[in-house]
Amino acid sequence: MNKTSTIYIAGHTGLVGSAILRLLRKKGYENLLVRSHAELDLTDQQKTFEFFRVHRPDYVFLAAARVGGIIANSQYQADFLYQNICIATNVIRASYDCGVKKLLNLGSSCIYPRNTEQPMKESQLLTSELEPTNEGYAVAKIAAIKMCRYFNEQYGTNFISVMPSNLYGQCDSFNQAKAHVLPALINKFHSAAMNRTDVVLMGTGSPRREFLYADDCASACIQIMEQCGAKDMGEIVNVGYGSDITIRELAKMVAEIVGYQGNVIWDTLKPDGMPRKLLDCTKIQSLIDWQPKMPLREGLKRTYRWYKKTLN
Repeated sequence: MNKTSTIYIAGHTGLVGSAILRLLRKKGYENLLVRSHAELDLTDQQKTFEFFRVHRPDYVFLAAARVGGIIANSQYQADFLYQNICIATNVIRASYDCGVKKLLNLGSSCIYPRNTEQPMKESQLLTSELEPTNEGYAVAKIAAIKMCRYFNEQYGTNFISVMPSNLYGQCDSFNQAKAHVLPALINKFHSAAMNRTDVVLMGTGSPRREFLYADDCASACIQIMEQCGAKDMGEIVNVGYGSDITIRELAKMVAEIVGYQGNVIWDTLKPDGMPRKLLDCTKIQSLIDWQPKMPLREGLKRTYRWYKKTLN
């Protein structure tokens, strides 16, 4: 990419898309193309194709998706599967038709099997069964990975797929019905601290998760777009923080940052999800000079400050 390339960031108001947009601006990229969901519904094939034909982007960051936590994923499997496949197929096909030079498809660590060796290597994709609570979303993300790979093989495109660990930061969704685990915890502990109530959390608290600050993920994505091609990367590359933490430990950390001192009750009848999700990042470290910079506690503090600003 060069500073005058036309770069389309699909999903620029979301967690990762907004971080990519901020960093591209900071790095001096001038011709950034964005559309809100209200302006362009990427599940609409005709409108998506027309947008690409009119604007002809040189590079595409595909960060748009329907996302949610364990409850939303398990309750709306059909919607998560359908909408995310529509977004991916429309953007990837339109990128090919309009001669996009390079596309970065942002996936998720949920693509890996439920009971697999840890940390998870890229080679473990499709080696056994997926986690049932988010299978619809995972299947859609795997379909997008395979589309990028097969377009590369059949048509000679340069479409790459990046798989991040659990992400957090500003512009995340804190809606309790839709949020991922970390913003859901921030929301719950803040509300409980304000109202002096108990906090009820799902599951046992024993699953382990790896959390990567969204701005660190954006940095990796931009470096990959600037420096790597599909032939260098292969089918996918992991992007993670390098260590994990139990949900129970995370809840304690969030409570301390929020200042909550009440009772925490674990509803063990609710599902835990995957027992552990830790990514092996050997591959990305061999491709680019990148390391995550934001420590988890400091990242949580920044995220909580941003959350409080949104309430005001």
